[in-house]
Amino acid sequence: MTKVKTHFVCQSCGYQAPKWLGRCPGCQEWNSFVEERVIEEKAPERDLLGFEGEAVPTPLTEIIGGEKERFQIGIREFDRVLGGGIVFGSVILVGGDPGIGKSTLLLQMMNRLASKGKRVLYVSGEESLQQTKMRADRLGVSSEHLLVVSETSLEKILQDIQALRPSTVVVDSIQTIYSSDLPSTPGSISQVREASSRLLYLAKHLSIPIFLVGHVTKEGFIAGPKVLEHMVDTVLYIEGEATHAFRILRAVKNRFGSTNEIGVFEMKDSGLVEVVSPSEFFLSERSQSTSGSVVMPSIEGSRPILIELQALVVPTHLGVPRRTAQGMDANRVSLLVAVMEKRLGVHLNQQDIFLNIAGGMRVEEPAADLGVIAAIASNFKDKFIDPEMVVFGEVGLGGEVRGVSQSEVRVKEASRLGFKRCLLPKQNQEKMRGTKGIELIGIMTIQEAMKDLFK
Repeated sequence: MTKVKTHFVCQSCGYQAPKWLGRCPGCQEWNSFVEERVIEEKAPERDLLGFEGEAVPTPLTEIIGGEKERFQIGIREFDRVLGGGIVFGSVILVGGDPGIGKSTLLLQMMNRLASKGKRVLYVSGEESLQQTKMRADRLGVSSEHLLVVSETSLEKILQDIQALRPSTVVVDSIQTIYSSDLPSTPGSISQVREASSRLLYLAKHLSIPIFLVGHVTKEGFIAGPKVLEHMVDTVLYIEGEATHAFRILRAVKNRFGSTNEIGVFEMKDSGLVEVVSPSEFFLSERSQSTSGSVVMPSIEGSRPILIELQALVVPTHLGVPRRTAQGMDANRVSLLVAVMEKRLGVHLNQQDIFLNIAGGMRVEEPAADLGVIAAIASNFKDKFIDPEMVVFGEVGLGGEVRGVSQSEVRVKEASRLGFKRCLLPKQNQEKMRGTKGIELIGIMTIQEAMKDLFK
C-alpha cells in the first residue's frame, strides 16, 4: 500500500528532518527548510537509462585513454580553464550571477563546436525556442549542426540525448529540470539530485560531455545540494561586475586539470570576446602621473597578469577611520596599514584609506603586499611612483619583504610590456639570471622600499 509522508529538507545542504527547524544542524543556515512530500512504495528494480550489461573490472594497463580523450572548443581562454579542452564523458557545472553571461558563453561555445561539423544539443529550460533564437541572432550564432530544444522533463531530455547522440550537451539550467518519478517541485533538493545523477550516468555511459548551468544563491554559491558539486567533474564560475566589461571564467574544481587557471573575456554587443593579453587590457586606461597608483604583476594559475593598485588616503571625519578595499581582503589591508604605522612611523590613525584594483580584478596572493604599501605611501606623501616600475613582494609583521613564487614569470611579463624597473624581494633577485631590458632592485625591508620608490 502506498503511504504519503512529509519531511523537511534544507535547501542549502540537503539535510532532512521530520519537522521544521529554524536553523539547519548540517550547514547552520537559517530558514532553509522546505516541506517535501514522500510517497513510500517499493520501487521496481530498473536501470537508470535502460542500458544492458554490467561493468567488468579491467586492468589499468589495458585501459585505452589519456590526453587524446579531449577535444578543443576553439576558444583559447575556455580551453585553458578546462585544462586543454573538454574531456569525453565529463560533466561540467557552470555557475554565476544572473545576467553575468553563462548562457551567452555556452551558446557561443556550442556554435564554435557546431562550426566544426559536430552535432551539439542545447537544452533550454528557461527560454522558448523563439527566445533562444533571438539570443542566437544577436550573437551571430547560426549552424544547422546546433540543435535546440525547449524542455524541462528529465525523461524527455534523456530520450533526446540517446536518440541524437550529440557530441556535446548543454542543460540550461539544472534547477528547471524535473523528473515525473518524484512528487517535489523543480529546483528542490531531491529534483536537482535526481536530474544530476541520471545525466551523470548518461554522460559516462555514452562518453558525451554535458554542461549544466546552475543558479547561484545571494552568497554566490550554486543553489541546490552540495552533493551536486561533488558529483560533477568540473565546477566553473563566471565572475565579474555589472559595471565592468570584463568577465573571468574560473575553475574551482577540475578533475582533469588545474584549478588555478582563469580565462578573461570582454562583454561586447556581439557577446563574450576572449582577451588574449589581460595585462594590456587592465592597464589600458592607467594614468601615469597620479599619486597612489602602482603596477603589480600578479599570478593567476600559470599566467602573469599586470594589475594597477590604487590607494586614496584622506583625513577622516569619523571616530574610527575607514579601511575599505575593493578586490582585496580588507583585513589584510588593515594588517599592512598597522605594519606601516609601526615600522615606517607614519601616522594613519586619523586617515581614511580606500584601496582599489582597477578594472574590477580580484587578487588574494600575498605578493600584492608590497604594492599595497607602496600605493598607500605614495598617496599619503602625495608623490607618484615611477610609471615604468612594477612592485611585488610579501610583507611580514616585522616589515621584512619575503620572497614569492614565480618571480621570473612576473618580471618577464613586465619587461614584455615595456616596464624598465622592478622592485622585488632580495631573495628573488638573487635567484634570477639573464633578465634583460629591466632593472631589478632587490630589497629586504619596507624601509629600503620607501627609499627606492621615492628617491
